Amino acid sequence: MKYQVAAVVVVSLLSLPLLAAEAPQQSLEQRVQVLDRRVKALSELVLRMDRLQREVQQLRGEVEVQNHAMNALKQRQRDLYLDVDRRLSGSQAVDIPGAPPAPTLAVPPAPEAAPVAPPRRVATRTTPGEERAYQAAFELLTQRRYDEARQAFRTFLEKYPDGRYADNAQYWLGEASYVARDFDQALADFKQVLQRYPDSPKVPGATLKIGYIQFEKQQLVDARKTLQGLVRRYPGTSAARLAQEFQRKKRL
Repeated sequence: MKYQVAAVVVVSLLSLPLLAAEAPQQSLEQRVQVLDRRVKALSELVLRMDRLQREVQQLRGEVEVQNHAMNALKQRQRDLYLDVDRRLSGSQAVDIPGAPPAPTLAVPPAPEAAPVAPPRRVATRTTPGEERAYQAAFELLTQRRYDEARQAFRTFLEKYPDGRYADNAQYWLGEASYVARDFDQALADFKQVLQRYPDSPKVPGATLKIGYIQFEKQQLVDARKTLQGLVRRYPGTSAARLAQEFQRKKRL
């Protein structure tokens, strides 16, 4: 509204000298016609400004709606990420009375030579301190604070090397390096999952990422061998399906 008033005042002030200058040469009727045309032009200008203001307000509203939708989508993605990780973590500690013991996953051979670390036995229970430390590190990862996440996972593994979340922490440590494109470190971290936690549900995923990294490093023969071995050892898993799809796309 204040812009409309300002426009009216400015145009009106500009019109007065012109009317005064034209007065001696024009009749009253002519001056009225001139004034009428200017009033109409001024009205159109005011209406145009009002329309532009409404459009700006509408655009602002749409931007706010889109921002809200984007934030909601990010929150949902983060919640799903946490839920998947929670489910994977919880699957290690489920004991069903009377059920046969779960089969032990075969350890795939390391695609490249690497220092062999002794396998670790993951605990079936956790402490509040361990769970808080793990969740804090994972939270950094979901916020894309990859360097901080890597440091937090390393600290976690130093403090809880045999904890219930140790294999998950080792996997996400590799993932943080992978998304940061630190492929050499990511490769070493994912190999630690295979060597230290051979019974972990994270083994197929770690093997898949090893194949991806070998492809990125142009080690095509090793990448093909790793991905084909993954499909043979873990048929029907999501990691195996992703490996097959990757091989088709990259023509490995």
